[in-house]
Amino acid sequence: MSEALMLGLAGVAGLIMGAIFFGGLWWTVRKGVSSKRPALWFLGSLLLRTGIVVAGFYVVSDGHWQRLMACLFGFAVARFIVIWLTPPPIAAPSARTAEARHAP
Repeated sequence: MSEALMLGLAGVAGLIMGAIFFGGLWWTVRKGVSSKRPALWFLGSLLLRTGIVVAGFYVVSDGHWQRLMACLFGFAVARFIVIWLTPPPIAAPSARTAEARHAP
C-alpha cells in the first residue's frame, strides 16, 4: 500500500482510539461519581483505556514514526470531538457562593 494511505489509516485509527479513551473517561466519570466504590471504577477504567491505547499505538505504528505521529494527531482530534459532543457538567453551587448570598 502507499505510504499516504497508511498515514490516513493511522489517523483514523487514532480517531477511534481517542474516541474510546476520552469517551470512556467521560462515561467513567458519570458512573464513578454515583458509585459506592468510585476508586474501582476510576482505576479499572484507567488501566483498560490506557492498555487499549498503548497497544493500539504499538500495532498501528509498526516501527514507523510517521504512522505514530498520524495516529497521535487523530487521537488529539478525537479529544476535541468528544468534548464538543458531550454535554457540559452541571455546576453545583459552591459553599462560598451560598455564604455570600446569605451574609448579614
